[in-house]
Amino acid sequence: MFKTTRQTCLSLLLITPIGFATKFYTGPGRHWVNNSLGGVLYEIFWCLVVFLFARKAAAWKIALGVFIATAILETLQLFHPPFLEYIRSFFIGRTLLGTTFVLSDFFYYMIGCLLGWAWLSALKRVTPSSHP
Repeated sequence: MFKTTRQTCLSLLLITPIGFATKFYTGPGRHWVNNSLGGVLYEIFWCLVVFLFARKAAAWKIALGVFIATAILETLQLFHPPFLEYIRSFFIGRTLLGTTFVLSDFFYYMIGCLLGWAWLSALKRVTPSSHP
């Protein structure tokens, strides 16, 4: 179990700074990297976070749950109640909740969850639950 936790934490230490870096990228394809690629990495991040606390759950269930949760968050971007606007006024709030609804984000969320599912499946293969 410790090896799985360590591998998952290392994965998070890899994906998190890369995900944040997409928000600050200014080169060619900036709009796509800042928004779409960031969405893919966002999904992988959440798959890893959930897996950290629910290692026995099937990878596909984690990926599906993350997709549903982020789809709900994306839909919430259609609404601007004061409490959401307050959260979005901070960088981390904008990063986690987003600011505008974009239908094409669902495609990138799907790609991210498929990659997240593959990543979790690889973690489960490399660190089977029968080993300490």
